[in-house]
Parts: sequence; C-alpha cells; structure tokens
Amino acid sequence: MDALLQVSVDDFRFQNGSGSGSCCKPRNNLDSDNNLFPNFNEPEPQNHSPPNDSPPTICLDNSPVLKYINDMLMDEEDFAEESRFLQDNLALQAAERSFYEILQQQSPESDHNTSSSHQNSGDPFSTTTTLTDSAALVSNGESQRRYRHRNDEEDDLENGRRNKQPAIFISEMEELAVKFEHVLLVCKANQEEEKSVATKQSQPNRAGRGKGSSNRSKAQKTSPVDLRSLLTQCAQAVASFDQRRATEKLKEIRSNSSSSGDGIQRMAFYFAEALEARITGIISPPVSTAFPSSTTSMVDILKAYKLFVHACPIYVADYFAANKSIYELALKATKLHIIDFGVLYGFQWPCLLLALSKRPGGPPMLRVTGIELPQSGFRPSDRVEETGRRLKRFCDMFNVPFEFNFIAKKWESISLDEITINPGETTVVNCIHRLQYTPDETVSLNSPRDTVLKLFRDINPDLFVFAEINGTYNSPFFMTRFREALFHFSSLFDMFDTTIQAEDEYKNRALLERELLVRDAMSVISSEGAERFARPETYKQWQVRILRAGFKPATISKRIMKEAREIVRKNYHKDFLIDSDNHWMLQGWKGRVIYAFSCWKPA
Repeated sequence: MDALLQVSVDDFRFQNGSGSGSCCKPRNNLDSDNNLFPNFNEPEPQNHSPPNDSPPTICLDNSPVLKYINDMLMDEEDFAEESRFLQDNLALQAAERSFYEILQQQSPESDHNTSSSHQNSGDPFSTTTTLTDSAALVSNGESQRRYRHRNDEEDDLENGRRNKQPAIFISEMEELAVKFEHVLLVCKANQEEEKSVATKQSQPNRAGRGKGSSNRSKAQKTSPVDLRSLLTQCAQAVASFDQRRATEKLKEIRSNSSSSGDGIQRMAFYFAEALEARITGIISPPVSTAFPSSTTSMVDILKAYKLFVHACPIYVADYFAANKSIYELALKATKLHIIDFGVLYGFQWPCLLLALSKRPGGPPMLRVTGIELPQSGFRPSDRVEETGRRLKRFCDMFNVPFEFNFIAKKWESISLDEITINPGETTVVNCIHRLQYTPDETVSLNSPRDTVLKLFRDINPDLFVFAEINGTYNSPFFMTRFREALFHFSSLFDMFDTTIQAEDEYKNRALLERELLVRDAMSVISSEGAERFARPETYKQWQVRILRAGFKPATISKRIMKEAREIVRKNYHKDFLIDSDNHWMLQGWKGRVIYAFSCWKPA
C-alpha cells in the first residue's frame, strides 16, 4: 500500500519513437523547483493584484485529477483483495460443509457398529473395535457441533454482511485519507530526494523502451493494401445485402489487420468486427450502453483513463475551461450548487475543489447533484453513490463544506421537482461529453435530447457548461454514416498510435481504445434504431439545439483560451490543436476538429 501511495503522477512517460511522429513528455512537477500546484503559489508582493481583478488560476496541470485516480485505484485494489479473501473464505466453508455432511451420512453406520460391538464382547478384537467405534462417535458428535456452528456463522454472515463490511473498510478509509493527503500535498522538501530516485529508476527503463520501440517499428510493416478502401467496399456489400462479397472482403481485411498493429490496422480490425456483427446480428461482447463492459475491472479502467489523460489533452483542457469558468462565476458566491449530468467517477472536480479551498475569503458551501444513468442490477445508483463518498473525502481534506445528492435515472425521465434548488444558490449545470448518448428525434417523435435541454433551461442556471464530441456520423443512412465514422475514428486511432509508444502501455492502450472508441464504433456500424446509442452531432448542430432550448452564448474569456493553449503546447504532442470559433473552444488532431466546448446562459 505504501508503494502505491508513493507513485508519481508522471509514471507514464512517452518516448520519441522511430515510427510515425513523436510525442512530447508530460511535465513532471516533482522535477521542478515549484510546488506541486504552482499556480497557487503566493505571488510576489509588488505584483499582487486584487482578487476580483485577477482571480487565482485553476491548476494548469492535472495533478489533482491523477492523484484522485490514484486514490480510486488504491480503493479498488483494496476492495478486490477483500473480495478475494471473502470468496476464498466462503469456498473453504462450502468445502468443510460438504465434508461434515459426509460424516453425518456415515453416522448410522457408526451406531450400527457400536451395537454389534456390544453383542460381540467375547471377540478377541473387541477392544480394537470399541476404540474405533468410540472414535467414530466422537468424530460424529464433533462434526455435528461444528456443522451447527458453521451454519450459525453463515447465517450471521448473510444477515450481517452489510453491517460488517463498513466496519472493515471505515478504518482503512480513514488511514487511506491520511496517506492520500500526504501524497497530494507533498512537501517541497521531499522533491529533491524523489527526483534523484526517479532519475535513477528511469534511466534503464528509457533505454529499454527505446530499444523496444525500435524493434516494434522494424517488426511492423505497412500493410500493402488500402484498408480504408477495403472497409468501404465491404460496407457497400453489406448495405446491398451481398453477403458473399462482404464475406470475401472481410477475410481480406482480417488477413491484413491486427488488434496489435499500427493505427489503421487496429481500426480495420475493429471495424471488421462491427461489420461482421451487422451481418450476423450477433455482437460479442454485447454492446448496449455507453458504460464500460461489466467484464472489465475498475482498476483496469482507471489505469486506462490515467493513460488517456497523459496522452491526450481533450479531457484536461475541457475540464480546465469548465472549472475555470465555474470558479470565476463563484468568486463572490456563498453557496455554489453544481448539477452534473454525467458525473460518472467525478474526475472533473478535484482541481475545482482545490481552487475553491484557496479562494480569498474561504470556500463557499458546495452542493453537488450527481446525475447518472442507472446501472443494471439491484443497485442502479451504486457507482454515483461511491463517487459522492469519494468527493466527500476529498472535500474534507481541503476543508470545503460539501453536500452530495444523486439521481440515477434516464435523463429524459427526470423532472424539475426531483432536483432540489435552494434560494440564494449560484447554480451551474454541467454536461461534459455525455449528451450524445441521449436519443434524438430519429428514435422518438418527442426528442429526448431536446427534453433534456429543456430541463437544463427550466433549472434556470447562472451558467450552463457544455462540451461534446464533434461528430458527423449520425446519418440515418448507413453508408453515409460509415464513411464519416471511418474518417473520424482514423484520426483517433492515429492519435493514440502516435502518442502512446511505450511497450508496457500497449495493454492499457488496447483497453482504452476498446472502451472509448470501439464501443461507439460498434454502435454506429452494427446497430440501427434505438439500439444505436452513440448519436453525435457537429458543434454547429448542437448550437442550434441549445439556442432553441432558450439559452444564449456566454463568451469564453481570452485568459481561459490562452491558458488552455498553454496546457496543450507544454504538455502534449505538437499535432494537437486548440482554437476558437466565436464562443466555442475547439480541440482536434492534425487539423480535424474532434471536440468542442462552450458556455451558455439563460436567454
């Protein structure tokens, strides 16, 4: 556990490979002479300006987010260890129970042998027989007592499981919070020691990675065929119901693609799976929701997300712009209420919580309403409840007054009465990268997407923060949708192929691509109607919807744009772009706009 607590936020380093492109290394805060959160350093007295004119900056790095993920990783690994221990204990009890049942079944024979021994008392072996029978009786009696005792223990375990588990974890959580606080607020005095240790450990690893990257580039050869053309031809055959030609093209694609090849080969491999699923009507594993698959462990998901934060600025820049906009709005607020549609794991909020704790005059009373889609099973709100508990621990460390409420329902079925809005609160509606999974008018005549936007307007927030993917693959016609998806996902696979080149990260990259990209691609290509859950739109189409719902654009300040560009320039690959179009902040890769961010106010 201590080793996990000492993990640096820059564990993932990306080397300049000999393949396509190069990658900038993330900035290592422990290697600098600044504090862990440099933007909260006390300014020089002569340069001090009033807080209202120049508010403190939200942290430009993503250290709090990464350490928040480390906290989740430690929790999940501890929980997995406890679960394995409990399962092993129950398995042992089941084995012992079977053994005792066998002994109990043998008890009538023992009674019969005992009675016959009394009848044959003159037998020269009567003493031995009596000893054997006595041992059987003792064993039988002891087994019955143990069997009853085990039954009582199992009943207690079954009836009191919910009462015992919190007792197990409460002490660990308290200890974890103390250790986590030490890691999060690491002293400047320890930086030099950690720097020297990190330098010694990184030198052999860098050499090994460089060699591995070179070998990989030599081993991987460019496919002699045009996989994009083959995929288009296969899709045309599928659209025209030419199963024979589609099968031939699929075989050719599979012979030239691989899940571990370069970017275009991996994309072709997954697109071939989606086309085959469209032909057969069988999707394996089933894809019916935007949530990660149930077979993927939470630890793997968090590690993949951590890799994504290091390799790609999409979430980092959007979260920074959103948090900075909310912070500027709440500079003088005494009560702040954030209604987060799509809170999921709460990765967005550590940086904002840290900034609020440093606010001049002290932090406001923070209330978060986390809204999420229900999970399958008997506890549909389990994930969002755990997110609330984790955010509460984080707020306790920073002394931010905090209250958390949650709703786990389909968003279009939520009414305004279910959201508690108190007078005197500064209210913010936040929806980042999740509204594309709400059905539109092609699924239902009364568009659920417009219904959700109307709910946002009925809340009458002081600020509506919105970010979404800029996608054109939502056409009702299959071939048009397929071509647009091919262009879009080609950019994303190329982005990951360029920025993630360390061999020890291939497993996390594969998981990241499968959970972040392949699920949407599978939905777009293999499904139709209500089964197609991914329905993106361009940012200009989103603008029309939001204006129609009763909002007006709020201009993103030049300071936010400048600092967001600085994040991308200093920490990420040179081919990432960030630009503005009126009140939109656009992000993309090699000239293609992929994500868009904007702020709105009620008209």
